[in-house]
Amino acid sequence: MKKVELIFVPMPEIGHLVSIVEFAKLLIDHNDRIRVTILSMKWFPDAALDAYTKSLTALPPDGIQLIDLPRVDPPSLAPWKSAESVIDAFIKCYIPLVRNAVRDIVSMKCSSDETRIAGLVLDLFCSPMVDVATDFDLPSYIFITSNAAFVGLMSEFQSSDPEHVIPGLVNPVPTYVLPSAVFSKDEGYAAYVKVAERFKDAKGIIINTFEEVEHYALNCFSNGQNPPVYPVGPVINFNGLSYSDSDDKVMKWLDDQPQSSVVFLCFGSMGSFKAPQVKETALGLEQSGFRFLWSLRVQPPQNDASKMLPEGFLERVQGRGMICRFISHCGWNSILGSLWFGVPIVTWPLYAEQQVNAYKMVKELGLAVEMRLNYRKDSDEVVMADEIEKAVGMVMDGRSEMRKKVKEMGEMARKSVMEGGTSVNSIGKLIEDMIGNN
Repeated sequence: MKKVELIFVPMPEIGHLVSIVEFAKLLIDHNDRIRVTILSMKWFPDAALDAYTKSLTALPPDGIQLIDLPRVDPPSLAPWKSAESVIDAFIKCYIPLVRNAVRDIVSMKCSSDETRIAGLVLDLFCSPMVDVATDFDLPSYIFITSNAAFVGLMSEFQSSDPEHVIPGLVNPVPTYVLPSAVFSKDEGYAAYVKVAERFKDAKGIIINTFEEVEHYALNCFSNGQNPPVYPVGPVINFNGLSYSDSDDKVMKWLDDQPQSSVVFLCFGSMGSFKAPQVKETALGLEQSGFRFLWSLRVQPPQNDASKMLPEGFLERVQGRGMICRFISHCGWNSILGSLWFGVPIVTWPLYAEQQVNAYKMVKELGLAVEMRLNYRKDSDEVVMADEIEKAVGMVMDGRSEMRKKVKEMGEMARKSVMEGGTSVNSIGKLIEDMIGNN
């Protein structure tokens, strides 16, 4: 039987790229006829992203090929334009290059009796490239790196101050937990809506979630008005994304600690704080008395994190605390990871859709400790040490009902990707739709 090739177009952002690569591996594991070509766009300089793409090129996973596309000049937009508008303009700049790359691949495979092209899998922000697939009479599928409720948020929803009805969320959502893009007067939310409008032109929507954690949201979109929705998660990178020489030291330290005794603080690949917040966080950790591992990133121009810590802090916590420079997923990827391992989280959202994620985890699912639901990365608000100490104490309470619920959800997450599980069945239906039985 012929091999079947899928062309993936991810956003060049570490959380998006890693998720879509892991999903490609998942498809190949399920059906060894599948091959994947990934078209790699170039974004702003990013050391973690560059290291990851180089690792894929140097030692590509079985069945996966990565093609680097030429770098394009960033779009010329006014400096006050929203990040969402910049992404939208960036993707549109790449459409001609993606079209050329797809043409080359299709031409090459047309002369081969061994492989046929089955379609394009597009990152959610690449939905305008549905037209590229149509040009070559190929189906397209949208890959959502966030949760199903975020799909509802990207569509226009019913608003009435102070709450909003968002498809995929059970309860009306308060204004203060909506993403910053919703409040942007510089086309931030408009860019979201434009992206989501193209979802209906795809043949399917693939979401990194699982039925048991988002049953209500998935039912909302399985109404016959949308393309089929395929929950395929949790799709998680278990190998980590750290490229530091100190990894072995960190892992040895963790191995030496008692089971379930360490709090891990990590705020994602773009999460960083100013000096006052770093100081309060350090004091809160010290006052809590718990062991901790803190992935500390600071905002420019400050490069030396140790200068932002309280005097004598490192000496006082020596042995029970460690500071490192891990690169981690942010937002939904981190939530899926915590659920998979049955580890509860404290909510401290910073950017993108993380405020809605925090609201969902605390208010709708009861799977997280609330410290903040509406914190913003560009805020001057400082979360004080006493509040951090209290939240750490709550999340480390081994007898709490919330910890029990998280452990149960972790078991459901693992069952979903076992033989006969909901996500495995969904992946089977997706593959059948993509490649059929030919």
